[in-house]
Amino acid sequence: QASQEELKAAYRRLCMLYHPDKHRDPELKTQAERLFNLVHQAYEVLSDPQTRAIYDIYGRRGLEMEGWEVVERKRTPAEIREEFERLQREREERRLQQRTNPKGTISVGIDATDLFDRYDEEYEDVPGSSFPQIEINKMHISQSIEAPLTATDTAILSGNLSTQNGNGGGSINLALRRVTSAKGWGELEFGAGDLQGPLFGLKIFRNLTPRCFITTNCALQFSSRGIRPGLTTVLARNLDKNTMGYLQWRWGIQSAMNTSIVRDTKTSHFTVALQLGIPHSFMMVSYQHKFQDEDQTRVKGSLKAGFFGTIVEYGAERKISRHSILGATVSVGVPQGVSLKIKLNRASQTYFFPVHLTDQLLPSAVFYATVGPLVIYFAMHRLIIKPYLRAQKERELEKQRESTASDILQKKQEAEAAVRLMQESVRRIIEAEEARMGLIVVNAWYGKFVNDNSKKNEKVKVIDVTVPLQCLVKDSKLILTEASKAGLPGFYDPCVGEEKSLKVLYQFRGVLHQVMSADNEALRIPKQSHRIDADG
Repeated sequence: QASQEELKAAYRRLCMLYHPDKHRDPELKTQAERLFNLVHQAYEVLSDPQTRAIYDIYGRRGLEMEGWEVVERKRTPAEIREEFERLQREREERRLQQRTNPKGTISVGIDATDLFDRYDEEYEDVPGSSFPQIEINKMHISQSIEAPLTATDTAILSGNLSTQNGNGGGSINLALRRVTSAKGWGELEFGAGDLQGPLFGLKIFRNLTPRCFITTNCALQFSSRGIRPGLTTVLARNLDKNTMGYLQWRWGIQSAMNTSIVRDTKTSHFTVALQLGIPHSFMMVSYQHKFQDEDQTRVKGSLKAGFFGTIVEYGAERKISRHSILGATVSVGVPQGVSLKIKLNRASQTYFFPVHLTDQLLPSAVFYATVGPLVIYFAMHRLIIKPYLRAQKERELEKQRESTASDILQKKQEAEAAVRLMQESVRRIIEAEEARMGLIVVNAWYGKFVNDNSKKNEKVKVIDVTVPLQCLVKDSKLILTEASKAGLPGFYDPCVGEEKSLKVLYQFRGVLHQVMSADNEALRIPKQSHRIDADG
């Protein structure tokens, strides 16, 4: 966002620094010519509004692309950005044609009641009866894929298979969705299964106002007992920035009316719902707290009471890798008993394992359902997950270093050459600053610092940038913008892919100051807050 005047001032300053005629040494003269040409090329790009707009959008690769010569020179940067966004949309549409967006769920129900509700005397004479019998009593598999047909039309194919205690069935569904406008879309659904007959459905979504929308779903289910119609309508409204209110009416097989309020913020998620219907009426309250950590840890609890009984649930979930989230929930209810539900989300796939522990409210079952998953998780996290993620990060960093090794080597050579060319200018700047008791950079380092004792085995990777920083001092001030400092003259990236900082020890008005700044953080010195306390 620099102005043309700022660009010209920076260009003149760097030209004076790198001009070949200012250096007599043949090696320095050659290095100066190369850097002088780079500065001139950069100024040519940034001083032309059209090429500057292309560079802002595409970067250096955009300048090497063919076809820009046919763009009208009279176009403004805003028009060039609009053209780029149009091309981006076209590419996105072509990419959509090839994307299927698969989603799936695998659920495996486990009956482990023999662990707690066992009468040992009944099995004394049965071989192998000393071990509790744990069995899988139900399974469910569902999968769906999307096939974009046009920019507004999408076909969705889904299917599922279920089995419970030896009996099972499945179904397949095809839905055609069309986006009719920015305010709504419609969807036609056709389905069939071995347990139920053909299904025909229509779903409509419409934004009524900027804060209110309605969804209606009509269905006709054909079976040996005749045609069973169904209708579900949901009306939703934004009550405030973080709160939604829902009203639902369902008519058909299980008629009901439901109202709920959902409040979702950065740190919490709260839901309260009330349903009146056949066969179930209930009231439910749930709360989830979101911790602001790297693992996106969440803890949750809920209470649900109705004609079916009362259920209390509590649990937690945590991110265990870049694409995986692991969660566990303990369910305690009357008359449902105690269950442990384990869920793993891996990208767009969900794996769900409900484990039924007992039909009664046994304290031992609640204890083991709560403590057992915690012990197993922390053991796995320490012995398996953490070492795996550390090794994976090292492999990615190594791959990134290998791919950028030649470029980094070139940047390093350019930075070292720039530092040699800066020596005379820096000497004059220091003399001028000393005369006015101004800003003198005593020492400056850039790279990876290790201050945490838990990371004491990691290697410090820093470079000395005292000379380049002093060269940027003007009128006893040093101003760095919000951008990676690896691109500054005399700098290069000493640790690709890792967090970097800039540490500066400087003298101003004869007093020592010190500051550490993150790589992309803006920096202005001198500042009173950087002053080193003489007593300390």
